[in-house]
Amino acid sequence: QAYVSYSNIAALTHLAAKPGWEITSTLDDIKIWTHEEGDVLSLKVEMQVKIPSHLAFSLLSDFTIRQQWDKHFLTCEVLQAVNEDEKIYYVTSPPMTGHKPRDFVILVSQRQPCKPSEPYIVAVKSVTLTSMPPSPEYCRSEILCAGFQIYSDSNSSCTVCYFNRVTSGVMPYLAANLTGSSKSIEDTALECMKFLE
Repeated sequence: QAYVSYSNIAALTHLAAKPGWEITSTLDDIKIWTHEEGDVLSLKVEMQVKIPSHLAFSLLSDFTIRQQWDKHFLTCEVLQAVNEDEKIYYVTSPPMTGHKPRDFVILVSQRQPCKPSEPYIVAVKSVTLTSMPPSPEYCRSEILCAGFQIYSDSNSSCTVCYFNRVTSGVMPYLAANLTGSSKSIEDTALECMKFLE
């Protein structure tokens, strides 16, 4: 368990530090970047939010309230609280046209910064739990590496970076964005900012 949670945080930190991110879209307070490597596309969404970083961290690390701003989350329940910083959740997503609804079993690891210059981290990856085998009603999907890094800008503002390594499983949700309309990502980011503020 310690290894899995460490590798979860390490994978997100490694993804964030990769060179070669290209900016694809800029709104007032939102920037969207992409990173391509073989058939893996990574996404980074950077948001300027007018709340303290510790508050953003506590709101973004609680996935049970995520459906309040993320329409890709239909339901979310805690399956197992491994410890204070690690929880395993069961998430369902609404069906896309012509597809079964998706479900995910994810480990969410959170870390507070050791130094003021370091970010708060909320890392997400799929895990396998024998108590939650795939069910025929859902298409079990996998999250390779996703999550948030939250940097403090001042006492009352922070920069929230959302990352996702996209596999073909998540593609239907992002297909529209890759054709140049990054509408749904921007919409979700705006909802996230509205929810946080």
